[in-house]
Amino acid sequence: MLEQEDARTRLGAAELGAEPGERASLVQFSSAFCQPCRATRRILAEVAAMVDGVAHIEIDAEERLALVRALGIEKTPTVLVLDRDGRIVRRAAGMPRKVDVIAALGAAV
Repeated sequence: MLEQEDARTRLGAAELGAEPGERASLVQFSSAFCQPCRATRRILAEVAAMVDGVAHIEIDAEERLALVRALGIEKTPTVLVLDRDGRIVRRAAGMPRKVDVIAALGAAV
């Protein structure tokens, strides 16, 4: 289940290391040996491909420790759903269900 998040934090291309989506972004924090990260990558890529203007951005948690700490990410995979302004509107730790990701996008677009 994707939990509601404090929307004051904003993430842009500088923080994400990639261009965010025009309408929303699905940001995945992963690590090299994380099995659920692979399945999460597939789910988020499928959802991003289904919805125009949505980007899937994967971030290696080990390479971006300062960002991981700043956002309070404790495990991989962790998924953040960002709205068009880069505000975090939903967060989930662990592998999300595709239906939950689609529903969470409704809060962002």
